[in-house]
Amino acid sequence: MAKLSALDLRVVIFAGGVGTRMWPLSRKKTPKQFEKMIDNQSTLQLAIQRVQPEVKLENIYISSGQAYKGIIKNQLPDIPIENIIGEPTMRDVAPAVGYLMAILAKKDPEGAVAILWSDHVMKHVNRFKRAIFSGAEYLSKKKDLFVFIGQEPRFANQNLGWIEFGRQLEVVNGFEVREFISWHYRPSLERANTYFDSDNHAWNPGYFVVTPKFVLEQFRKHVPEMYKGLMKLQASYGNKNHQKELEEIYPKFEQVHFDNAILEKISPHEAVVISVDLGWSDVGTWEAFKEALQAKPEDNLTKGRVVAWKTKNSLVFNYTNQLVSAIDLKGMVVVVTEDAILVTPQESIPEIKNMLKSFDGTEKEKYV
Repeated sequence: MAKLSALDLRVVIFAGGVGTRMWPLSRKKTPKQFEKMIDNQSTLQLAIQRVQPEVKLENIYISSGQAYKGIIKNQLPDIPIENIIGEPTMRDVAPAVGYLMAILAKKDPEGAVAILWSDHVMKHVNRFKRAIFSGAEYLSKKKDLFVFIGQEPRFANQNLGWIEFGRQLEVVNGFEVREFISWHYRPSLERANTYFDSDNHAWNPGYFVVTPKFVLEQFRKHVPEMYKGLMKLQASYGNKNHQKELEEIYPKFEQVHFDNAILEKISPHEAVVISVDLGWSDVGTWEAFKEALQAKPEDNLTKGRVVAWKTKNSLVFNYTNQLVSAIDLKGMVVVVTEDAILVTPQESIPEIKNMLKSFDGTEKEKYV
């Protein structure tokens, strides 16, 4: 484990978003990160367990919509209620990160913070912890940069971002710290194959270690109007009028992802990369969830009262007391809940979002 005491590291786990691509289990009232999908635990609960016991509970913060604070408190009763930070409205990731960093900077602007996500699965948890703490140790000497944690690629993935890195700068606790060169978001298959065949590219899981002071400086440079609002919220945080200011200022923030607002604009010297095999998967879709948990590519993934007869490479989840039988299916996704059923080839999963949009303004909207 890294020399830096885990007690010094603060962790922010982002648990926003509705998760429409995992409908009908994931709904606006209870998005996927709160559903108990793996060993009767939610991916949010698993995210907390990954940093335990090294990080104290009072150093763990959860960012989500205000509507979900009750669910979070119910699932994580030991997290201090003041550490569950609710957004009054969803404005994408940049405002959410900025708001958390403004709060944390008020307490300790130069202390290391790890940014993590609630809807991922991880096979190599100890390696993940060592990488995060090693990144924090490196940051303790440098301060003004992002330490990106990359996942060593398993295949030529077109559906996520890639990090390109350069020469080795240092070795910390056995982890190579590399120069950051650039981002490559959702490349073509040809480019993804090139990146996969190289030895200087990693998948971007969205994990990094940084100081609040440095992040806020990036907001000041790249999104100055948002920065002004964040500084007002920082000044009022802890005061009785803060909630009123939050509800006035936050909805006016530009709706933009943190990658687009900040990370795509940083210079190479403002970041380093630790690339490691974490056994990481983003389980934001049914297809990705199946691939992350199935033992072999042709295996089925089932839950509940299910018969998968002459069926291969399919996900069949049943959340009812009925018996669900699947015959001669291949590469299919079947999800049965009490009030809705999804049946789709896995390659058509992106259409779930479009289908749900068509429900707007109709009697079907209650199922979203």
